[in-house]
Amino acid sequence: MLAATSSTIRCSLRRFIHSGSASPPSTSAALELIRSQPSRYIVATLGGRKHILTPRDLLTVPRIRDVKVGDVVALSAIHELGSREYTLRGNPTIPASTGVSVHATVVEHTKGAMEFILKKKRRKGYQKLIQHKQPFTRLRIGDIEFSSELDSTTVHSQA
Repeated sequence: MLAATSSTIRCSLRRFIHSGSASPPSTSAALELIRSQPSRYIVATLGGRKHILTPRDLLTVPRIRDVKVGDVVALSAIHELGSREYTLRGNPTIPASTGVSVHATVVEHTKGAMEFILKKKRRKGYQKLIQHKQPFTRLRIGDIEFSSELDSTTVHSQA
């Protein structure tokens, strides 16, 4: 019975060490931890929806007006920044003063598949077929960039 208790303590200690429940003291420390990881991701709002994005992703969103192919769009509403082991969450977004920026390049403006909408009133002989193609914009996500000037506000990190 004593051996079972010590193994339980060891397992819980291992989980505590692995989870790394201690949060970094500042935003700059949290960003340094994320920067040290090999792969990173962001959660950003584009086209009215949240998307999980990594560098070099190809994203299709509803048509963005006033941009041309080759234009660079800055993602301003970043909700979460993370890596395999660390996560930095905004409340509701990560402020621009933290120095995190992500840019997307417009690859093309395209249209989706043909959509068919049938309107019909029974027993009246009324039928109407509406066809259309939804316009989309395709974006290539760039690298997640960190500026050297970082804010020193306190933030919580999740392992």
